[in-house]
Parts: sequence; C-alpha cells; structure tokens
Amino acid sequence: MKLRTAVAAAAAAFSMVLSLPGSAFAAEGYFHYKYVDAFAQEQHVTLHDPHSGKCVNLYAVGDDEVQPGYGPHNDTDSAVVVYAGANCQGAEWRLRAHGNPARDDLLVRSVRFAVNPG
Repeated sequence: MKLRTAVAAAAAAFSMVLSLPGSAFAAEGYFHYKYVDAFAQEQHVTLHDPHSGKCVNLYAVGDDEVQPGYGPHNDTDSAVVVYAGANCQGAEWRLRAHGNPARDDLLVRSVRFAVNPG
C-alpha cells in the first residue's frame, strides 16, 4: 500500500513540474548594457534574472529606428545570444555565462538567454 501511495505522489509532483509555464525559467544573475540617451548621456541598464528561451528587445535600444546599445556584459548563469537587430534578427554573438564585459563596439538591440534545465 505504501508503494502505491509513493508512486501516486511522485506522479502528481512530476505532472506539476510539467505544467509550469515556460516563462518560469529565468537566467539567474545580471545582464548589463549601455546606451546613449537623447541628451548624449551614457546610460547603464541592468536586467535582473532575465527570462530565458524567448527574444527580449532591450529597453531604449530594442527598435531598429534608434541607436543600438553596446558593451553587453552577461553575468548570469546562462549563455546568451545578443543580436544587432530588434526581434533577435541580424548579426549575432554568443556570450558565455558569467563572462567578461564585451567591448563597446559590440552592438546590441535584443537578446535570447539559453534555457538551463533545472
């Protein structure tokens, strides 16, 4: 009888894990980038625990009609692909998890973080 209860509990727990939405996955840590605002001032943006697995157009630079961001730094536990274009289009570069800051000539408008299996 105890075995049947344990199997039922394990099956219920497994089905709960499978029902979690994909947005529950997030890279843990910080992703930084810089951009120049309308007043010609350099601004620094930090994403905390960004979503994984889907394209993210970055704040203030995620439109092909504005100047791109630059100098991304991936200090999360997930690899990230940075894109020169909005909507994860255009030239792309992969930045490893907990990497060093990229040079300022690496332009970025959008990103996609790898999904790390729990």
